Formats: sequence, structure tokens, C-alpha cells
Amino acid sequence: MPAGTPPDSSDPSDPSDPSDPSEPSDVSGSSGSAADDKQPIKTLIGGPRGALESILPPVVFVAVYSALSSSNEDALTYAIVAALVLAVFFGGWRLLERKRPTRVIGAIVVVALGAYFAARTGSAAAFFWPRVLLNVLSALAFVIGNFVRWPLLGVIVGPIMGTGMRWRRDPVLVRAYSRGSWLWVLLNLVRAAILLPLIANDALWGLAASGAFFYVLVIGTILGSWFIMKRAIPADHPGLRHPVGDPKSTDK
Repeated sequence: MPAGTPPDSSDPSDPSDPSDPSEPSDVSGSSGSAADDKQPIKTLIGGPRGALESILPPVVFVAVYSALSSSNEDALTYAIVAALVLAVFFGGWRLLERKRPTRVIGAIVVVALGAYFAARTGSAAAFFWPRVLLNVLSALAFVIGNFVRWPLLGVIVGPIMGTGMRWRRDPVLVRAYSRGSWLWVLLNLVRAAILLPLIANDALWGLAASGAFFYVLVIGTILGSWFIMKRAIPADHPGLRHPVGDPKSTDK
């Protein structure tokens, strides 16, 4: 996923989407098997395609620019077009499969903003400035969400778990999502801190490689926040799919 872009919360046409309430998957202090947890985690990570959508556009941008910059004064333009075409290709691929292109729309927006910055400044490294800004804004959004008791991790995970926003009726789940959200604040700040010196030093291949490194960080953050939420939910709680006080969570 592009830096700072939240994962696609639900895709009804994707067989890996775990939001079918007929397939219960609880995350609690003691209940919920490892198999139950894999589906939501897989959805958040995005699978191999999610990795490609996040990693390839910046790599292609840097590769095209580096290959042409010494011999073609329009190298930056070609690099921008190549990154945009690739992002649009991934979006079209999802649309053809009738899947929600939320993740790719975010990637296209980031690439388009990067293209604007690079074109205005004439600097290839400036292509990555929107990723810094987006990470800072994402960190701020997660912080604000926690303070107003609307943790963004719950907003993302709730639809995946099939509960929508009904988790907000349950103080235990609000607390669990809030604690997990702090790890996402840290992730976004770390990504911004890594990008800043790379941009300042025009380290283009370092910037290109940052996409793959950040994808690994996202996987670690998802697993870490999942662990934090599991620890925050007591053993006698029915789990993320069954908010306490929600009439739809009553077991039959």
C-alpha cells in the first residue's frame, strides 16, 4: 500500500474477504483460533498484488529516470508518465475483476501528487514529498481519532470483521482499537522520518527501495497491532465480531 494509505477495508467480490458473518472469527483474550485471525490480517496486508501496487510505481519512476537522465532532457516527464500508467493499470485491473479499487485509487492519487511536485520543482526526489506529507497527516489523523474515541483502526477493521461501526458501543473494543492505533501513529512517523533525509540527499534508489521496506513495516505493524488488541480484550469478552451491547452480536 502506498505510504500513509489505509488498507481497503472490505471487498465483497474478493474470496479472501472475511466479512461474511456466517464465518465467525473472534479476536479475544482467549478465544479465536490462528486460522480465524489469518483472513482479516490477509485482507489488511493486501497479498502479493497489494505489494506490487505499493512497490512498483516508485521503483519504475526511479528506474526510468535513472536510465534516461544522462541522455534525455525529458527523462523526468517519461518517469512521471511511466509511474502514472502503472498506477492506472493496477486500478483498471481491479475494475475489470469487479473489485473495489480503493487501494489503487489511493496509490494513483499519491503518484499524481508526486508527479505534480516533481514537475513543478524539476527534481526527481520531489516525487516522494507527498508520501512524507501523507504520512504526517495520517499520523495526525490516528492521534485525533484516538482522542475523540473514534480510533481509525476500528474504522478500518470494523467492516472487515463484519461489524461495521457497531464496535463503538463496546468500551472494551474502543479501548482495544485505540491501543492498536498508536502503533500506526508510530509507523507513519517512522516512514516520514526515513523519507526526509533520502529526499534531502537525492538518494533516488534509496527512495525507490523504501516502498518494499515500508511494506514490510506495514506487515509488522498489522501483526503488532493485532497482538495489542488481543491483549487488550479480556478472556470473557466474545471478541471483535461480537461487540457487547450490540443486539446483532447475540449468539444463536
